[in-house]
Amino acid sequence: MLRTLSIRDFVIVDSIELEFAPGFTVFTGETGAGKSILIDALALALGGRGDASVVREGAGKTDITAEFSSAGDIDAWLSEHEFSNDDDGGVLLRRVIDNAGRSKAYINGVSATASQLRELGEMLVDIHGQHAHQSLLKNDAQRVLLDSQAGLLDDARLVAAAYKTWRALARQREEFEANAKSVLLERERLEWQVGELEKLAVKPGEWADISTEHSRLSHAASLIEGAQEALGIISESDTNPMLSQLTSLTLKLSKLADIDNALKPVVEALEPARIQLQEAVYGLNDYLGRVELDPVRLHTVEARLDAIHSTARKFRVAPEDLPQEYESLSTQLKQLADATDLDAMRAQEEKLKEAYLAAAQKLSKARAKAAAALSQAVTAAMQELSMAGGRFEVALNPCEPAAYGIEQIEFLVAAHAGTSARPLAKVASGGELARISLAISVITSSATATPTLIFDEVDSGIGGGVAEVVGRLLKRLGQDRQVLCVTHLPQVASQANQHFQVSKRSTDGRTMSRIDALDAKARIEEIARMLGGIEITATTRKHARELLAS
Repeated sequence: MLRTLSIRDFVIVDSIELEFAPGFTVFTGETGAGKSILIDALALALGGRGDASVVREGAGKTDITAEFSSAGDIDAWLSEHEFSNDDDGGVLLRRVIDNAGRSKAYINGVSATASQLRELGEMLVDIHGQHAHQSLLKNDAQRVLLDSQAGLLDDARLVAAAYKTWRALARQREEFEANAKSVLLERERLEWQVGELEKLAVKPGEWADISTEHSRLSHAASLIEGAQEALGIISESDTNPMLSQLTSLTLKLSKLADIDNALKPVVEALEPARIQLQEAVYGLNDYLGRVELDPVRLHTVEARLDAIHSTARKFRVAPEDLPQEYESLSTQLKQLADATDLDAMRAQEEKLKEAYLAAAQKLSKARAKAAAALSQAVTAAMQELSMAGGRFEVALNPCEPAAYGIEQIEFLVAAHAGTSARPLAKVASGGELARISLAISVITSSATATPTLIFDEVDSGIGGGVAEVVGRLLKRLGQDRQVLCVTHLPQVASQANQHFQVSKRSTDGRTMSRIDALDAKARIEEIARMLGGIEITATTRKHARELLAS
């Protein structure tokens, strides 16, 4: 629940420190005194939108701090986002906005984003604005309220996701059918290109290998002639072949080295050369045994080179890149084939539609059950709110499949006994709509886990005995939750456990808002003022005491 609220330099508030108690708390005051400023300030601390206009004139910044007690899911959220308070386990929210419109947010003293404040704030406080009843006239708001009341928001999101997936594929299929001719032409083009590359069947690295082979085959005569000449010079010359000369020279010097060791280094230098020449002879003989003139193979290789080169020019890629081009075009063809397989698309579309309908039908059953319970509860509350014989119904009207499901939610009301239930917007007067809205707000709020509920003049449009019933409803709700209510009705204010009075004063030409916690005596005066206006009489004070005692 909300423990304290500190407001500095907010609109017409200079400095206010408030402490709150459990139960039912009201804020009252003259019209225009700024009763709703408190709610606006708290909403800002909870992550609401704010700009430089909220800063009090002449001040540098607005500073709002709200302290809450916490437990359960709230503590888990704080721990998960690393905002835990090690002192007392509470929650301290702070929002600062300077006169340039810059905003800062803090949770338990740690810098946070406005979205984090909003997420946490929705777990701490539920605010019902003074114009909330207007939203009840819209089908979308009625559906969200029913789903929220019944805890079906996650199910509704699943239905919306299933609908989105199904309709996306349906649009893809429709687009294909509308553009089938151009898509088929593109598919035929890809099939021709992939087929040509498949027939050529260029392997990775083939271009480099065949280019090397072509070079060798085309120069075979020169290679044979050169190898034979080298072999003749080294070992087969009729006049002193090189290897024979070197072998004879090495042998002669070896004998002389036996006489003079100084020649040994020379022999040692010549011996490796002789061995290398011998290895060269072996290599040349081996090469000449393998290499041959092969005009048939040369023709085959030249034809292959020409085919690869021509295809590469046609596809506008380098010859060595043809294997990659084949892989790329094959992938495109497969994707297009998958995307244009109309039978497969229709089968998948039907499967997704069935998944959506299954989720939507499950949601419908849960909504029907929740609708019956809400109808019964609001109908019962209407009897208390001087609408005897009135009836409230939540209708589930079948509709074409949509993101929200397969039915439209519509609130119907029969304001009096014996009349047919009709759409809320068409039959409810201003006062009746306010009462029905309040009944729904109280009932739906009691079903949520939010610890603090705020009602900002939701009792407008009612009065008399109905107002007293409203007060009792809010007080009853305050037995389980902390309820804060901005009201102009003395019958509602008299039911509160805690009472604050909001007033305005002018000092040095500046209008400032003031909030005072009222004791028993002050409450009598405030209730009397609300009953009798500016001039408070003994009669109005008596009436005020009677209201407070009831």
